[in-house]
Amino acid sequence: MSDRELDQILVERAQRGDKHAFELLLSKYQRKLIRLLSRFLRDSGEVEDVAQEAFIKAYRALPTFRGDSAFYTWLYRIGINTAKSHLAASGRRAPTVTAYDSEEAETFDDGDQLRDINTPESILMSKEIAATVNGAIETLAEELRTAIMLREIEGLSYEEIAAIMNCPIGTVRSRIFRAREVIAEKLRPILDKGKDQRW
Repeated sequence: MSDRELDQILVERAQRGDKHAFELLLSKYQRKLIRLLSRFLRDSGEVEDVAQEAFIKAYRALPTFRGDSAFYTWLYRIGINTAKSHLAASGRRAPTVTAYDSEEAETFDDGDQLRDINTPESILMSKEIAATVNGAIETLAEELRTAIMLREIEGLSYEEIAAIMNCPIGTVRSRIFRAREVIAEKLRPILDKGKDQRW
């Protein structure tokens, strides 16, 4: 039985009033949702509050869940919308924090100098790259920033991102492509890449 099928069974049980079934869904996705929300909110207390609010909203909206998308895709959409509402209510824009570690260096074609994190040069380089990536992501329009975070940080598929962002897959691909282009342009001077190469 797939995760999605198991989730659907738990959702159906929860829709019939089985609170334990919803608790199982909560325990399964709570950490993932908190990790996602921490990309929007920097304060851990706010993250916990918004995650709790998102789960409450999901519980109340559960009777309307039809299973057109996976449960966690539906939950992520609720979580992102709750975080956006929370930020808008406090007059803030979603910040982005991207931790850079040696595993992420593997995604760069010429990242050999980053793989040995024990040298001062590589530590400085990774900090510079992290600051550059964070700065580039901060400048992105909200739709581009959300798409690239869901793809590169959360590891979601294009289909899942399309469901979360409520747009066609082609739009998701375009947003991710444009976000990568902006980030690559900012990284090019640091990584000495030519115009024809991207990360």
